[in-house]
Formats: sequence, C-alpha cells, structure tokens
Amino acid sequence: MDIATIIGLVLGFGAVIGGQILEGGHVSAIIQPTAALIVLGGTFGAALVSFPMQTVLQAMKDAKKVIFAHSENNETIIKEIIGYAAKARRNGLISLEQEAQSARDRFTRKGISLVVDGIDPQKLQDTMETELDTYEEHSKASAEFFEAAGGYAPTIGIIGAVLGLIHVMNNLADTSKLGAGIAVAFVATIYGLMTANIICLPFASKLKIRIKDELLQKRMIIEGLTAIQNGENPHYIEQKLKAFLVHAGDEKKVK
Repeated sequence: MDIATIIGLVLGFGAVIGGQILEGGHVSAIIQPTAALIVLGGTFGAALVSFPMQTVLQAMKDAKKVIFAHSENNETIIKEIIGYAAKARRNGLISLEQEAQSARDRFTRKGISLVVDGIDPQKLQDTMETELDTYEEHSKASAEFFEAAGGYAPTIGIIGAVLGLIHVMNNLADTSKLGAGIAVAFVATIYGLMTANIICLPFASKLKIRIKDELLQKRMIIEGLTAIQNGENPHYIEQKLKAFLVHAGDEKKVK
C-alpha cells in the first residue's frame, strides 16, 4: 500500500468532515445521494465521452498504481542487470537465453531476447527506445483521463447546484421541500470540488510520478542491456546504472 496516498485521502476527506462537525453541523447534512449521483455520474460521463473505452478501462486498472506502491525498485533492477552482465561475461551472450524466458516483465524479456540474438547494440537501443516511447504514450493517457475528470467535476458540481436551486424555486410554496433542495444545491458544489481536488487531480499527479519512475527503470534496462551487448565490464555497468538513481540513499543500497 502507498501510505502517502492513504493518509492523503483520509486527511482530505477527514478535514472536510471534521470541519463540518467543528462548525456544529451534522455529517448527515453533507451526505446527499442525489448530489453524489449528479456529480459522479456527470463527471465520469463527460470523461467517457472524451476518451475511448480502452483508455477508460486502462485508467481504472492503472488507478491501482496510486494506492499500491510499485513493487520493483531501482536497486533490484541494477542487481539483476549486473547479474546478467556477469553471466554473459563468463559464459557468453547465449547463456542469457533462459533469462529471456524467466525475466519478470515483458520489456526485459524482449530486450534480453534481442541481446541473445546478437542484434547490433545501436539497433537494440533503437528498438527498445521505440517500445519505450509507445509505452509512455499509452501510460500518459490514464493520467490524462483523471486530469480531464478533475476538470469536469467542479463544473458538474455547479450544474448540481443549479438543479437544486431550480428545485427550490419550484417548491417555494411547500416549505417542507426547501431544505432538501438547498442542501443538494450546496452539497453538489462541495462534491464537485472534492472529487476534483481530493481524488481526480491527485490521482493524475501520482500516476505521472509512477510513470516517470517506470520510464526511468526501463531506461536503466535499455542502458544495461546495451552495455552487455557491447561486452562492457559488469563493474563499469554498475557505475553507469547508478548514475540513474535520483536519491543518494538508493546508491547505498546497491552493493
């Protein structure tokens, strides 16, 4: 689990609910199913119109990356690449054929297969860079989906507020219905802002960070496999890959 995401969601929603309680209000006053239906339905309906269904489904799948921390870290990748380099140096590139089948992700498996096939290092790098660019474009679409939803939500909240006021105006003679209409009007605006600023936009930002991390790791893999294909020394490859590490503390973990 990504602790920062969980704390952020709890703190975000908790601050709104806590503020309502501190002001002497009741939590039930901001629980309005009608307002939730208008805002959530309208927001994601607009987002569905804006993006192909494949992108929407991928965005829902990628939302897990916001809640769950990425399992693979930089030092693990470096150790794996160094292991491949040492094995290739001892037994030749063909000895990596088994790793081409057992590597944990498709990107690495493809790269090792190209190394085993003896492809020119420059062609290897060009092929993997093309694959990386394609992956980046597809991954960014998920962040763009949540970003778009975050842009629609406040406007849909205003629509909900207007609908609530229309309901109020149509029932001025019946004072028993005025409170419910006014509640929907104001709560819909709150729901729109919360959906945008606590869920959608933060999800988009966290996804961009996840994508950036994944791209860095894939570039490390490309650089490492190209170096192996060039027959470079494993120790030199290790130092080269360490240069990719953003945090100084990461380097200390790689022995």
